[in-house]
Amino acid sequence: MDIIKIILTSTASVITLFLLTKLMGNKQVSQLSMFDYIIGISIGSIAAEFATELDNPEHCLTAMLIYAISAYLVSVVTGKSTKMRKIIIGRPLILFDNGKLYRSNLKKARIDISDFLTHCRNQGYFDLSQIRTAVFEYNGSVSILPVETERPVSPADMKLKPVQQEILVNVILDGNINEENLKKCGMDRVWLDKQLKEQGYHNAEEIYLGSVNTVESTLVIYPIDTKEKDFDPFE
Repeated sequence: MDIIKIILTSTASVITLFLLTKLMGNKQVSQLSMFDYIIGISIGSIAAEFATELDNPEHCLTAMLIYAISAYLVSVVTGKSTKMRKIIIGRPLILFDNGKLYRSNLKKARIDISDFLTHCRNQGYFDLSQIRTAVFEYNGSVSILPVETERPVSPADMKLKPVQQEILVNVILDGNINEENLKKCGMDRVWLDKQLKEQGYHNAEEIYLGSVNTVESTLVIYPIDTKEKDFDPFE
C-alpha cells in the first residue's frame, strides 16, 4: 500500500510542480532574482518531501501553494510599482563609467574589483579603456556598453541597407510535413514538392528538417543521414 501511495503522491507532486511553474512563469536561471531563486529552491524541496509524505501530504501541498502564490503576487506588485520593484528585486548599479570605478556601488553589489574584472573578461574586455559604462543588473550579471570606437562595425556605419531577415518556419520535421506552418508561409504542397525535386529529393520522408525562408521564398533542407559519423572532434 505504501508503494501505491508513493506513486500517487509523486504523481501529484509532479503535476502540482508543473502547474505552479506555469503560474510563476518561465525564466532562465540567469534571469532569476534572488527572491525567485530562493522560492524555486523552497518549492523544489517541498515537492521532493511531498512525493514521499504518506501521513499528511496536504501539508506539503499547502506550503507549495503559499510559496507559489507569494511569488506570483510579488511579480504582480513589482510589475505595477517601480518603488516596490526596487525594494524587492533591486535596481541596477553603475560600477564603472567614463574611466571611473565606483567603489561604493561595487560594495552594494557585493562584488570586489577582481570579480568585476572577471565579468569584463568573460565578455571579451581585457582593458577597461575599451569600456564606457558597466552596469550591475539585479540578476547578478554585468552589462557593458563599449567605447564607440571599440564596438563592432554595423551596416548603418557603412551606409548599407541589408534586407531584413525573418525567422525560418519549420515545415518538415523528421520526415513529417507540418501543413499548418506551410499554409501560414503562403505555400502549398505543390510548391514544397517542387522545392524538394529541385534539390534532388523525392519526398519529405528523406528530410530531417525543412525550413522556409519567407523573405526569399526558398526551402532550407537538412536530409536524414543514416550513416554514423566515425570522427569525433570533441574527444
